[in-house]
Amino acid sequence: MRLVFLGDVMLGRLVNQQLRSVPPAFPWGDTLPVLAQGDIRFANLECVLADAGTPQPGKVFHFRSDVRNAAVLAAAAIDAVSLANNHVLDYGTDAFRETLPALDRRGILHAGAGPDLEAAQRPAIMRAGPAAVGLIAFTDNQPDWEAGPHRPGVYYVPTDGRQQGDARVRDLLALVRRSKARADLLVVSAHWGGNWGADVPSAHRDLGRALVDAGADVVFGHSAHVFRGVELYRGRPLIYSAGDFIDDYAVDPEERNDQSFIFCLETAGAVPVRLQLHPTVIAGFQARLAGKSSRHIGVRMQGLSAQLGTQSRWFDEANVLEIPVGG
Repeated sequence: MRLVFLGDVMLGRLVNQQLRSVPPAFPWGDTLPVLAQGDIRFANLECVLADAGTPQPGKVFHFRSDVRNAAVLAAAAIDAVSLANNHVLDYGTDAFRETLPALDRRGILHAGAGPDLEAAQRPAIMRAGPAAVGLIAFTDNQPDWEAGPHRPGVYYVPTDGRQQGDARVRDLLALVRRSKARADLLVVSAHWGGNWGADVPSAHRDLGRALVDAGADVVFGHSAHVFRGVELYRGRPLIYSAGDFIDDYAVDPEERNDQSFIFCLETAGAVPVRLQLHPTVIAGFQARLAGKSSRHIGVRMQGLSAQLGTQSRWFDEANVLEIPVGG
């Protein structure tokens, strides 16, 4: 089985304008052949899909893409998206309610936000051959958007709550244990932390390991605009930040938020064995394979992962960084 993970996919603002005159496949650039190698593809949808709504006051950035742009996700055969982030309610609950059926009509599963807390917490379960693969999604962003028993919102969990004994962290770990009983392989998507910096917060490492102890097979982190190192724990990969995959953002010349990867996880049955990272760049509102820049981007990730104790190998002929995961 081969699982593909993509960081933040932001289809709003200038990307949205571009999509009014180009085909739905445009934002994926030349990455589609790599994405097609996956059996299941995951992404964080960093915008709301809606034609209505009013920008929420008190926020600097608001990301909305036309509801028809669910076709963009379908063009890349995205199977499931995380909605647990700090932009899914940028245009209010009415706009958010447009997003769910837009995804449902395309057969795209979603987790991490919903019309109430139970729905926001509910895992998405899909199949790859005989294997059941589950997705749980949560965020530590926007605590004011936390879903309630009768309130739409996101699945909010504070990432420093483990040290403080926060009940929401205990509930998350219990949810992981229950969900693992339904899934051969379980992915936990975490939209956590601030926007910048390559260092992994210690609280993320603590919680990431606790998630694996509870039954997660992959921790799929995002929110930071830059990629961070990959750690291996008990034979399971912790992708602390996948970075940005599609957007219209200005590029920081030092942090290089235009650089990321297609993360491809190979499994033997439902056991992770190998993680392959294909370097990408964002250019002209498209994700593109990094080409001549690939080695530089890959070696940077190699160094960040080595700081977390992870060994990897760069393959020049394939422009791929490979991490043996084990089992």
